[in-house]
Amino acid sequence: MTKIQAFFLWLFGQASPVGDPLADALNRFRNPEADTLELMRRLVAALRPQNRRDGGSPERYQFMLDRLESDPALLAAFRSHVVHFVATRRLVTFFTESGVLPGTGFFSEWWRILGSRLLPEVPDERRLKDCLHVIYDQTNDWRWLEAIPADASQRFWSLLAPAEELRNIDWHRIQEQMLDAVLLLAHRVSGLGIENELSRASPNLDDDTPSFVALSAEALDFVNSFRATLSDSEQVADDGSQLLVIADQCQNTLERIRKRALTVGTSLHLSYILTRAEQSLERLRDLAAILTASQLSTTRGEAIQSWGEFAHAAFLAENRRNSLRFYVAQLSRLLAVRVTENAARSGEHYICDTPADYRKMWRSAAGAGVIIGLMALLKIKAAALQTPLFGEAFLFSMIYGLGFVIIFLLGMTVATKQPAMTAQTLAGLLGDIKPTRSADLERLVDVAAAVSRSQLAAIAGNVMVALPVAIAVGFGLSYWAGEPAITVDKGAHLIADLDPLSWALPHAAIAGFYLFLSGLITGYFDNRAAYADIGPRIARLRWLQALAGSERAERFGYYIQERLGGIMGNFLFGCMLGSTGVIGTILGLPLDIRHIAFASANLGYALVGFQFALPLKAIAWAAFGIAAIGFTNLAVSFALALRTAMRARGIVFEHWGPLLNVLGSRLLRQPRSFLLPPRQAAANA
Repeated sequence: MTKIQAFFLWLFGQASPVGDPLADALNRFRNPEADTLELMRRLVAALRPQNRRDGGSPERYQFMLDRLESDPALLAAFRSHVVHFVATRRLVTFFTESGVLPGTGFFSEWWRILGSRLLPEVPDERRLKDCLHVIYDQTNDWRWLEAIPADASQRFWSLLAPAEELRNIDWHRIQEQMLDAVLLLAHRVSGLGIENELSRASPNLDDDTPSFVALSAEALDFVNSFRATLSDSEQVADDGSQLLVIADQCQNTLERIRKRALTVGTSLHLSYILTRAEQSLERLRDLAAILTASQLSTTRGEAIQSWGEFAHAAFLAENRRNSLRFYVAQLSRLLAVRVTENAARSGEHYICDTPADYRKMWRSAAGAGVIIGLMALLKIKAAALQTPLFGEAFLFSMIYGLGFVIIFLLGMTVATKQPAMTAQTLAGLLGDIKPTRSADLERLVDVAAAVSRSQLAAIAGNVMVALPVAIAVGFGLSYWAGEPAITVDKGAHLIADLDPLSWALPHAAIAGFYLFLSGLITGYFDNRAAYADIGPRIARLRWLQALAGSERAERFGYYIQERLGGIMGNFLFGCMLGSTGVIGTILGLPLDIRHIAFASANLGYALVGFQFALPLKAIAWAAFGIAAIGFTNLAVSFALALRTAMRARGIVFEHWGPLLNVLGSRLLRQPRSFLLPPRQAAANA
């Protein structure tokens, strides 16, 4: 709708095309005695979508702007209400806290958010920050606010605060509180800059401490100069350039600490401090830009633009203040990137580029297949003990957990562990790809082919060894004991578990989720080991030094630090596999797990139980079930790991079409590269 159309609709008394409530809400601003807070609450209610299918908020917002522009009297009344209301509120908390992490700490804020859902907080209408929760009283208001175009938001603030109005008494009150906020933010950053956690993360922080200390002093000079200008318009205010220079120095220090944290490890507390300090510096820059631009008539338009951008972002953040997901998202990136980077480095070891790597993968997976065949038998025998539920969960967890740890420490490979690791490596490549450059896509397809052949080699090594090992062990035990090691009933149960039309695939998806989770656990403990200096601390244990000597204690500490992530990831993965079925029994839910390597071993034991008298059709169907279980394990794990890694790095990859075209072309031209290492590599080797 054009401005002229909106004007004539209003002139002839016609209802707005988007409904009367909005026109009525605007007309109420004509009453100078009306309660401004209630007026704004009604206006937002008229702009808000009425249901999930209502996408007309941007149109209603545009209609509001057209109506205000076409009616000078209404605009003057609207401006008087809103500006005076803002000027008479307490604004410092709005400037310093909206969209900035609070100083209470991660878990205190976590519990506050949870508590506010049970018992809503009582707003203090003297503070603008609290008034926003009265005006935007729906928790998802940020969604339609975010959909408002940036130019419409700028147009709104230009109407509300034209350049000629910035010298009136109400705007002076707002600027005074803005100056208080600048001073408070500078003091906050100065305090955060000398936190012990930052000193620990950056050995050279002492060299940068003067910048943090100087920030407070420079902010005080800036504020005093600006206040003098407000009192005497003849004076020239500080342009804030020196304040911004020092703020940039502080920002550079924080960025160096972030980069170092990606190498030496991070913690939740460090991530919290860094994020809060960076947000405070950004807010200080925003306020300084608004203040300095408002002093010159030639730049007052820039002041309104800066204010509009700041206010829009602050309103969105304040509406999401009680969103647990948004709160965690502000902090998770540094920790998530560090965790996924550890997993990515692990993933590189699972990729076969040469025939030597390929043969090594086969041997590694075959060794794991032997141990998995034995673990499957131990689990069958543990289940036959008919222990109480807790005892059964404990035995299963120890069999799985300790077995996977032994496989890891012996340098062997479980095929299903690969996707959670290799997905991180692929995510890192996706972030560097430029789809306009075919070389980038080809490089990614090279890695995808290497991942494919590595994965197939690992699966084949696990399955093709676990199955005959299970048959050999079962047959040997039966011969040695003089009776079947596996009963027919147990064999029938094992075969039934492989039926792809039963619960096998949902249970395989649960195992895939655990595989993904174990990758994150591995990355987390690798990060923790590096950040907390686990190796040197173990080496300092007096009893270990007395037992093994200082040199061996140091080597042992380094050994544990390098492998702590793998040990914990594999052990906890085993505990999750071992306890799921018992938890399902307790809850009365069909919960369990299916894992391709154990499924293949169980088929071997089932054949022994039936004394190889199973029909070929039943064996083929069970083999198909094993393949379906494996595909589900890998697909769920890989998809979750890739999505998490891309979100952690802030990657939005929108060029799947060109990538799939290149991948399909390679598959048609060189199908062998997805199964076996290239012959050229063999020649070079």
